[in-house]
Amino acid sequence: MAPTHTATTASSCLGWTVLAAVALALLTACGKQDDRTVGQKVDAAVNSAEQKTDAAAEQLRKESAELKARTGAALDKAADKTTSAANQVVEKVEDAAITTAVNAELARDPTLSALSINVDTAVGAVTLRGTAPTAVARQRATVLAKAVKGVHSVDNQLLVKG
Repeated sequence: MAPTHTATTASSCLGWTVLAAVALALLTACGKQDDRTVGQKVDAAVNSAEQKTDAAAEQLRKESAELKARTGAALDKAADKTTSAANQVVEKVEDAAITTAVNAELARDPTLSALSINVDTAVGAVTLRGTAPTAVARQRATVLAKAVKGVHSVDNQLLVKG
């Protein structure tokens, strides 16, 4: 089976590391008195190179973990903002549907249909503004609005003018 590119690269890197360690050991030996054998010097240089490689690998693992954590946090924040925006759109669409349904119910009622009643909806809370011909008609507007699906509350601010 042919070696993979990664294995070839790793072998090449290890070969260069060993060669560099030997060269370092020889250069070090030229400058000062050292009673160690050439084999001991090479072993020491290889050990030093391995320690530095291990330290670099550990640093890379640590930085990768930190990057992963920061990226995850950024993705979570973006997801939260997207969800929030989507929820706001859904609420606005639901509120518009409620307003339309309340207006339709008021228009079907013979005592309220000819009147100008302003209907506002915010998160299922309906506010009625305008005038009603009688107190009974005003109360009827509240009953009609509360009967619409999705209405949580009705603030009837209609003034009785008859």
